[in-house]
Amino acid sequence: MSNQNIKLMLVEDNKLIRVGIRSIFDEIDGINVVIEAETAKEAIKQASNSSVDIVILDLKLPDNDGITVIKAFQENNSNAKIIVLSSHDEYEMIHKTLSLGVYAYIIKDINTDTLINVVKTVNDGAMWLDPKIVPIIREKSNKIIPQKITNRATFRNSHSNLTQREYEVLKLVVDGKSNNDIAQILCISEHTAKAHVCNIIQKLVVDDRTQAAVKALKEGIV
Repeated sequence: MSNQNIKLMLVEDNKLIRVGIRSIFDEIDGINVVIEAETAKEAIKQASNSSVDIVILDLKLPDNDGITVIKAFQENNSNAKIIVLSSHDEYEMIHKTLSLGVYAYIIKDINTDTLINVVKTVNDGAMWLDPKIVPIIREKSNKIIPQKITNRATFRNSHSNLTQREYEVLKLVVDGKSNNDIAQILCISEHTAKAHVCNIIQKLVVDDRTQAAVKALKEGIV
């Protein structure tokens, strides 16, 4: 991960949520909230006047939608990486924002540690998708996450260090299942399910279960 100072902009009309996000990063060295905006108009004004690294953007704003803000940053500050923080999990909105080139799409019930990790991951140039939206994308379209490999056999040959059970677990991770869900489906303990997920993350050389799911989608396991 990069050690540089990450400058954040928060675009969120709900003051309670905005203050909560700021308080999270106030405790983290190397990540600073430098600008806050409550409306699309305020955010668009800042697009050409700021040098922020990352924008955490709510899609539902009182005067306009977040799509307008994304486009403004693309035109005026293309170096800023956009993280969508939304309560929307509809395919159309997900597709539209990812097609515009946002780096991450996360649902608002994300936990604190994961949010911090998303910011660091995106700052390093990686894409991050909330596990809850991965099945939606997989079901509706392969255009956002293009396939590099066309069949499961090829994926398995490329990752022959994965066991058969780990393939079964990985498929459930791609479907957005939690460790508890995986344990119930496969009739194993939650501890064993967690161990399998950890092994998969290590073997696929990724940082977390979401990146494992994205890699599996890209390389054709589903």
